[in-house]
Amino acid sequence: MKLDKTQEPQYNRLLELRDKKGITPLGLMTNQVWHDDPKRLVFTLARYKFVSKMLHGKKSVLEVGCGDGFGSRIVLAEVDRLTTIDFDPVFIQDIENRMEDKWRFDTRLHDILSGPVPGRFDAAYSLDLIEHIPRQSEEIFFSNISDSLENDGVLIIGTPSAQSEPYASPSSKEGHINLKTHTELKRLARKYFTNVFVFSMNDEVVHTGFYPMAHYLFALCVGKKGA
Repeated sequence: MKLDKTQEPQYNRLLELRDKKGITPLGLMTNQVWHDDPKRLVFTLARYKFVSKMLHGKKSVLEVGCGDGFGSRIVLAEVDRLTTIDFDPVFIQDIENRMEDKWRFDTRLHDILSGPVPGRFDAAYSLDLIEHIPRQSEEIFFSNISDSLENDGVLIIGTPSAQSEPYASPSSKEGHINLKTHTELKRLARKYFTNVFVFSMNDEVVHTGFYPMAHYLFALCVGKKGA
């Protein structure tokens, strides 16, 4: 039996939305996280929240390696326009199948190692991707993102720290071929940006604590070199 009224009237909005739009599905990747380790979804969304606050008010933002795009809406809420890219058509199709008019953003099939993204962006971010990039291609990765930015563009890179590897799941270890310490991440980013600020993250908390104890790292990069 389908109930059509809640005990408290303010919650009838929930049923109205259910009947009008249905229940919002999780993305392919997010579904697996929710099934296997639900608390990890909190950590992932907290990373998107950090990015959204750092990029608040930007006109045009690029996400590199969006996966199923489930967290991208958090950034979209804070910027004027969002473009997401991924090299896997499975994820791009999944995003397009779940796209809602209220939260519509541009999504493209593009391998960042093949070249810059057409158009210029005020800012870019990439979460949980660089650790999947072969070390011999990491400079191409940075260069192509940098070339996709306006001269005063900002870049945020988020990645698990090298020190966190012993605690990673077997599936994560299989894909994480290029984990970095805070020193290595900063040194690489400084090749393309004048200023690089590295933050630590443990669970859903971003802080400026002791880097070797951080599970996750954020590099906030500003001041493009050669601009």
